[in-house]
Amino acid sequence: MHSHPPAKVPDRATVTAHPSGDKRFKLLDVTIKRHQARQDALIEILHKAQELFGYLEDDVLLYVSRSLKLPPSRVYGVATFYHLFSLAPQGVHTCTVCTGTACYVKGAAQILAAVEQNVKIHAGETTADKQLSLLTARCLGACGIAPAVVFDGTVCGHQTAESTCDRLKEWLEGK
Repeated sequence: MHSHPPAKVPDRATVTAHPSGDKRFKLLDVTIKRHQARQDALIEILHKAQELFGYLEDDVLLYVSRSLKLPPSRVYGVATFYHLFSLAPQGVHTCTVCTGTACYVKGAAQILAAVEQNVKIHAGETTADKQLSLLTARCLGACGIAPAVVFDGTVCGHQTAESTCDRLKEWLEGK
């Protein structure tokens, strides 16, 4: 019986380069190494990945999964749970309508319906010209100013269907 030396297990902070050679993966590696490939740094690492790639495509999620030694289902679960992460390319502008209880009671459904009718896309979609992505969030934590809508990362409270559609019209007309 032959005895083989134990296989050398790479250090958790050692991350292999992505086979595509895409330099953004090297930049992501810097963040992974800074967090010592700790699994509890998943959210921070996903934020950096989205910043670098614009959205979290499958290849990026699998890379993070392998780098942190996490099951792909866990990485995907986190990426789909938080509304700030996107699994598809986003438009130049993003509009996120809060559909949490307080916002819903104060008119979020009417806002969303008006926006969908005006811009001819549904929640989760991007206009054909890639100018606008329409998203929803379960709760933004802005219940005191319900209904809330996020325009390009800025939370705006006490929105109406009219105020929201007016803002989007300005964007789409290039103002």
